[in-house]
Amino acid sequence: MIEVKGHTGQVVFDGEYVTITRKGFNARMTVGKGEKRIHVSQISGVQWKPAGMMVNGFIQLTVPGGNERRSAFGSQTTNAVKDENSVVFTKKQMPEFEKVRTEIEAAIAAHHAPQAQAAAAGSVADELAKLGALREQGLLSPEEFEQQKARLLGG
Repeated sequence: MIEVKGHTGQVVFDGEYVTITRKGFNARMTVGKGEKRIHVSQISGVQWKPAGMMVNGFIQLTVPGGNERRSAFGSQTTNAVKDENSVVFTKKQMPEFEKVRTEIEAAIAAHHAPQAQAAAAGSVADELAKLGALREQGLLSPEEFEQQKARLLGG
């Protein structure tokens, strides 16, 4: 579990859920106090703006159906303060936020990997079925079928 405290809230990532918590006066004046939990499967992207010498940075989670807009130059961080899926951080806090960003992105990739593998496996199975049909029709010899099968299976 990773917990990081930013300028406008706290982010906790347990490997499955990202929880954004806001407390105090700053929360009341921006998006409101409270807690928001987002499952990794609901996150389609992570927007990142590094903190600089004179400006704060932010991490923003993109979720389907979210109301995102492209910020004008110089107002990205100001808009992130008002976004319920964003947490603003200072330059000093940035290394900890980089760690949570890396973990969230890895979890998103891992969540989508089984789907990609299943799609690839399905396409290999489809190709094998086509080759089997060609062999049955006499368009491929048994040796040609075995060669093509080995190629598809990486052998």
